[in-house]
Amino acid sequence: MKHKILVTGGLGYIGSHTVVELQSAGYEVIIVDDLSNTRMEVLGKIAQITGTKPHFENFDLVDSELTQKFFDLHPDLSGIIHFAAFKAVGESVENPLKYYRNNIQSLINILENMERLKLSNLVFSSSCTVYGQPDELPVTEQAPRKAALSPYGNTKQISEDIIRDTVVASTIRSISLRYFNPVGAHPSALIGELPLGVPNNLLPFITQTACGIRPQLRVFGSDYNTPDGTAVRDYIHVVDLAQAHLVAVNRLVNNLGKAPYEIFNLGTGNGNSVLEVIQSFEKVSGVKLNYTITDRRPGDVEQVWANTQFANDELGWKAQLSLDEMTLSAWKFQLELNKNNQ
Repeated sequence: MKHKILVTGGLGYIGSHTVVELQSAGYEVIIVDDLSNTRMEVLGKIAQITGTKPHFENFDLVDSELTQKFFDLHPDLSGIIHFAAFKAVGESVENPLKYYRNNIQSLINILENMERLKLSNLVFSSSCTVYGQPDELPVTEQAPRKAALSPYGNTKQISEDIIRDTVVASTIRSISLRYFNPVGAHPSALIGELPLGVPNNLLPFITQTACGIRPQLRVFGSDYNTPDGTAVRDYIHVVDLAQAHLVAVNRLVNNLGKAPYEIFNLGTGNGNSVLEVIQSFEKVSGVKLNYTITDRRPGDVEQVWANTQFANDELGWKAQLSLDEMTLSAWKFQLELNKNNQ
C-alpha cells in the first residue's frame, strides 16, 4: 500500500515542486487547490515530469462542508502538507480580512477533520515572517516571535499557535517549516513561479521585466542599514525547499519526530540583497535589467536570514543550490513560457 498524502495548494509554486518530489519518492498524492493563484495546466506539467498524474480536487478549503465531504472520501490519508494560503505581504496590508478568513479558516477546517478521523501527520507551510525583524542574525528557531509586520505574517503566527494548541489536545503530530525566500524553478523548466497578474515576488518580476512583459522593475528602498542599502533576504531554491518537505513527511509517517510538534527553519543560511539578486540574474542571463529605486514597501523587513543548523542536523537536510543556479533556473522557466506563448 502506497502512503497517500494530501497536498493543499498543490498546484501552486512550492506545492507543485513538492508534489513532484513526493511522487518521485513513491508517495500517492492527492491535490486540493481552488486555482486562485495558479493554472490548471500545472497538473499536466507535474504528470509530464513524474509520469504520474496526481488525483486533483478543485474546491476552496474555507468551505467547511466541501472540506468535510472530501475527508469523508479520503479517510486513509497518511499525511497532509498544508500550503493553501494567500501570501502577498502588500495585499494583506490592504485587505487584512481576506487573509484572516482564508488562511486561518482553511487550517481550522483541516484540523477539525483530522481530529474527527483520527489522522495524525501535518506538515505546515510557515514563514520566516513570524520573526518580524529579529534582534539577532542569523535567526534560530528559538528567536522570539516579534509582532508581525503584516496581516500575512500574523496569519502564520496565529496558525502556528492553533497547531501547537491542537497537538497538545489531540493525537495530531505536526512539523512547521518556516521558510525564507523560495525562488527558482524545476530543472525541467516545466514548473516554476507563475503568479496570476502582477508578481509580488522579486524573481518573477525580474524575469518578466527582462523579457519585456513588465516595463520596469522597482526596487523598494535603498536606505536600509545593509551593505548596499537594499533589503536582505535568505533566498532558497524551490527544489531544495520541496525536498525538505519530503524529509518532513518521511519523519512524520515513520514516527521519527522527537516531539509532537517540531519547527524547522528552511533557508541557505546566507543573506543576499535585492541588488545582489539582480546582479546574479544579469550575469547568468546576459540581460541588462531596467530597474529603478523607489520608496520602501509597508510591511517589509530590513534584513533576515536563517540559522539552518537545527534542520541540517535533525532532518539531515541542507540546501544545495547557489544563488546563480536559482536565478538561472527562473530565467530558463521564463524562456520556456515565452516559447509556449508565441
